[in-house]
Parts: sequence; structure tokens; C-alpha cells
Amino acid sequence: MIGAGSGLSTSAGFTYTGERFQKYFADFIARYGFRDMYSGGFYPFASFEEHWAYWSRYIYINRYMDPPKPVYRDLFQLVQEKDYFVLTTNVDHCFQKAGFDKHRLFYTQGDYGLWQCSRPCHPKTYDNKAAVCKMVEAQGFQITAQGLTLPGGVSPAMTVPAELVPHCPVCGAPMAMNLRADDTFVEDAGWHAAARRYEDFLRRHEGAHILFWELGVGGNTPVIIKYPFWRMTAQNPKAVYACLNLEAAYCPPELRRQAIRLGGDIGTALRQLCP
Repeated sequence: MIGAGSGLSTSAGFTYTGERFQKYFADFIARYGFRDMYSGGFYPFASFEEHWAYWSRYIYINRYMDPPKPVYRDLFQLVQEKDYFVLTTNVDHCFQKAGFDKHRLFYTQGDYGLWQCSRPCHPKTYDNKAAVCKMVEAQGFQITAQGLTLPGGVSPAMTVPAELVPHCPVCGAPMAMNLRADDTFVEDAGWHAAARRYEDFLRRHEGAHILFWELGVGGNTPVIIKYPFWRMTAQNPKAVYACLNLEAAYCPPELRRQAIRLGGDIGTALRQLCP
């Protein structure tokens, strides 16, 4: 049972600051003083045209580009022949891109690749890849095998054409990201099906010899992965809890006889574990 947090994607190279942020958002940094990609996503832009210029770049590089390091592929190599399931708060789709079976994944917090009605007027989500590609191209970017590039001497536009701004096909309200930020988050049919598969996996392995493997989970949402993994390990003397984390490889004292804690870079550790 794998529980994956943002530290796993950070190890794979999906960083939200530094060179990667500067490469794709230099214009927004210069205008607004953004310090990282994530906080920029909450900025109250003056228009939807500017909002979706920012967010289309954000979505494309974090959802439709592959991470620069093979961390997810290494993890898949380790578990592909095993009876595994993945519970993750990550929304970048890296597991499926690395080969993980989509029926063994539960993305609890949403998906950068999905939109929903902002109200929301109905419990359905919509794939956004085609629309996002049009938006980034309208800003002057070229989509290549290496990702987004700009022709020499070209400065990207910081808005998208009004006709590309997405609206709900049912009520006409603006579309929003399918990300859990408040009580408007849409748990669609696919979300509920994944939740049932997760619950079924836990039922089938209740009381059995099982590894609860936590990777890169921080303290922002411990009730989703960390606390349940601790509880299920404590309730099952045959279970083992393993925590791999750059800075916070911790478990309660009561679990230490059933726990493996390893601090350090996840990608380096997985590479060492690969045959």
C-alpha cells in the first residue's frame, strides 16, 4: 500500500521554484513578484484571459510534461509484479505516465488535467488537454517533445483570447480546476470508483502481512495518508510501516518495532533499491 505526497514529485524534478519557475513564468514574476508557482496560482488576476494564461502554462508543464528524473519509473519497477495500490494527494498524473495501472490509483485531491464547473452545478469533470494546448500556443509557445519552447526573440503573451476561456457547458459559469481547495471540489464518478477500489484493497488485506509505504508525505494533510497508515499498522501486528522522506522520516514511538524510517532523497533511495 503506497501513500505518496508532494515530496515524491519534488524528487522527480517537479519543483515549483527556482530555474523551472523562472523558465516558464519570468514575465509573471517580473510583473507581480511571484516567488513560486504555487502561490501565483492563487493570485486574483484582473481577467479570466490572464488567469488562464497563467494556469494553462501551469497545467501543461505539471501535468502533460514528464518529470525530468525517473523516480516514478523506478518505483514502478519495484512494485509492478506485486499486489499494490496507490493513495496519493499528488495531482500531476505522474503515476499513470510511469506505467502504473489506473485501476490501482486513487487521486484524492483532484487532477491538473480536469476542469469542473466553478459553482459547481453538476458533479462531472472534463479533460482539459486540448484546450490547454490551444491556450499555451496562443501565448506564443511551441509544443515540442522537450516541452514548451519560445521562438527566438519572442516574448509570450500574458493573456489568452476570450474565446478560449472555458465555461461550464451546463450553466455557463466559469470553469475551475478540479483541485480540492474548498467545498466546491467535485468528486465525480471516477473519484468514487477509485475510492471504492481503495477500500476494497484494504478489506482484502486486513490482518495480512502488508507494507504501508509512505513516500514524501508532509504535514499539510496528514489525515489522508499518514495518520491512517499509522492507525492501520498499529491495528495489525503483521503490518510494517515504512517512511521515506527527505526531512521528516518519523513515526510514533508505539510503532517503532513495526517501522522502517529512512531520511534522504527519495529518488536516490529508489535507485539503490532497483535491481
